[in-house]
Amino acid sequence: MIQPFLALVSVEVFFTLTLLFRTPLRKPMVMLLDRMKRGQGPVVAKTVAATLFMILVSILYNIMKVQKRSAESGHINPPDQILLLNHILEACLLGFTLFLAMMIDRLHYYMKELRTLRKKQEETNKSKD
Repeated sequence: MIQPFLALVSVEVFFTLTLLFRTPLRKPMVMLLDRMKRGQGPVVAKTVAATLFMILVSILYNIMKVQKRSAESGHINPPDQILLLNHILEACLLGFTLFLAMMIDRLHYYMKELRTLRKKQEETNKSKD
């Protein structure tokens, strides 16, 4: 379960860095995000995000169960330590995945707004001349 989260985080970091810095890949990424946000795209994205959020809640619940079990016994045994560390790693990666998805969405939105503002400014400059 950790390998898909690591791959997803890596892809999202690549998307974020591509949108943040002026690279040759920036324009195709923006066009790809524009196409993804048309039609059924937003519904699918919200469904996937809600599913990932519910998985995150389930992982956090499992973390609380392991901690409660170790608090009752007074010490934490090695299998519970491994389970707890695995759950914490999954929760961190999943939370970071959701955060990066939100960042990519907001970066795309701000880039579109910036593009429209620049076009309006160019039009007003042309009309003044």
